[in-house]
Amino acid sequence: MAHLSVAEQFQKWIYDAFVALCFILYRLVYARASEDKRTLPPVNNPLLTVSATQLAGRIRRREVSSVEVVQAYIDRIQQVNPLVNAMVKDRFSAALQEAAQVDKLIDEEPGGEEVLADRLPFLGVPLSVKESFGLQGMPQTTGIVSRRGAVATADAPPVSLLKRAGAIPLGVTNTSEGCMWAESHNHLYGITRNPYDLERIPGGSSGGEGSLLGAAGAVIGVGSDIGGSIRMPSFFNGIFGHKTTPGVVSNQNQFPPLSGRHKDYISSGPMCRYAEDLLPMLRIMAGPKAAMLRLDEKVELKKIRFFTVPDDGGSPLTSPVSEELRQIQKEVVERLRVDLGVSVQEVRFPGFRYGFRIWDAFMSLPDKEGKPPIPFAVELGKPGRPVWPFWELLKGTLGKSDHTAAAIGLAVLDMKPACGHSSFLIEMKEKLQKEVDDLLGTDGVLFYPSYTRVAPKHHHPLFRPLDFAYTGILNILGVPVTQCPLGLNRDGLPLGVQVVGGKLQDRLPLAVALYLEKAFGGWREPQHAG
Repeated sequence: MAHLSVAEQFQKWIYDAFVALCFILYRLVYARASEDKRTLPPVNNPLLTVSATQLAGRIRRREVSSVEVVQAYIDRIQQVNPLVNAMVKDRFSAALQEAAQVDKLIDEEPGGEEVLADRLPFLGVPLSVKESFGLQGMPQTTGIVSRRGAVATADAPPVSLLKRAGAIPLGVTNTSEGCMWAESHNHLYGITRNPYDLERIPGGSSGGEGSLLGAAGAVIGVGSDIGGSIRMPSFFNGIFGHKTTPGVVSNQNQFPPLSGRHKDYISSGPMCRYAEDLLPMLRIMAGPKAAMLRLDEKVELKKIRFFTVPDDGGSPLTSPVSEELRQIQKEVVERLRVDLGVSVQEVRFPGFRYGFRIWDAFMSLPDKEGKPPIPFAVELGKPGRPVWPFWELLKGTLGKSDHTAAAIGLAVLDMKPACGHSSFLIEMKEKLQKEVDDLLGTDGVLFYPSYTRVAPKHHHPLFRPLDFAYTGILNILGVPVTQCPLGLNRDGLPLGVQVVGGKLQDRLPLAVALYLEKAFGGWREPQHAG
């Protein structure tokens, strides 16, 4: 509390007391879920522990068939999905047929491996897709009950580009309701669980992707991020994820549609278990705009300027960063010093204390034509009439609502009047933007906590809803961020850190991710009984 004024300390004490009371009441009245101490079966097939890049090479060289690889992942999904509920609709039969066609193509290709590597870099490799993305013939509901039966008629551009590069989609994965919450839970598909502890959340809104990847049910996947929806699931599930510089990867054909200023802050990007897959995936997903990122330029880590930011400066709206996350970030700094001989400067940005308020204010701004964002109650009612949030709140207390408590709460909060401090927050954001841009330039990266603690237990974000500010503020600043796993804690839960680069300098945090994977071991298999 050293950074808080007396008034802020009192505000935080009141807030903490209120949160504690709400949680106690919730546990006494509403929490019905029993403890789930089951663990995932071990990964026995070695094909599941190879990067997508290496799998593609083995398939091209006929060392293994695409059918074998796809079948290995289908078998794994059938093992783990009853436990984690990550994939909500599969296309296994079609995927096996497409894998057989890949194997036939390789046998008949006269140009050999090099031609295939250049034209189809992920040929025959299985892919998972967040359900909010269009994947032709598959559901596209984002867990909204009124959209039951909604089917994508076309592929979203990043999905289409990955398919053209040879990847084979296995199915679509769960999201939070309407893609606007930290937990992937809805009343259409149910709740998704963290493979490292089934009692904990996998994050949201790309939580199904994170869970399936962490469980070794997928090797590469597609996610989107407007407040941390790639990075939180990647952190909680011990995998890599990259929030690209906005405007590089297309966000078309996703649901909900973008409105207001949202297109300025959302980023679609790759999620995967192995760092070497991030850059080739991004190169494909960006299409012709990949040239903006100069991904082929070699990055020398010793020439990067490194910075570390230990926390948000003590915002009264967020929890303190846990000691274990502070410590692992310090270990990153020390490893860089020892391994590369570089210095890492600790810096602080006063504007980070206003992270949530800035995010909230800018997400509420109208677009250039003056059109405000579509209210969340409208999205929840599509294709019908908007929902009535307070009516749903009443129905929810009786267990009769089609909507989760989180979605109802967001719809209620969305009804609040415009923030009276928006001019102050706009000024604060512009000041923070300049500070961050000036610090990072074209050759700097900074480390920043991914969240305030490791993956929380189910429903806990309801009582600490603003901790996502650690990821959300970086969306508003428009910088690229790579989420990197840093091993497991004593309870077997993933640790990690965000690696932030300057705008259009995505290759820098991606290069740091490769280093951190070697230094800290990257993805670790979830612990299992026996």
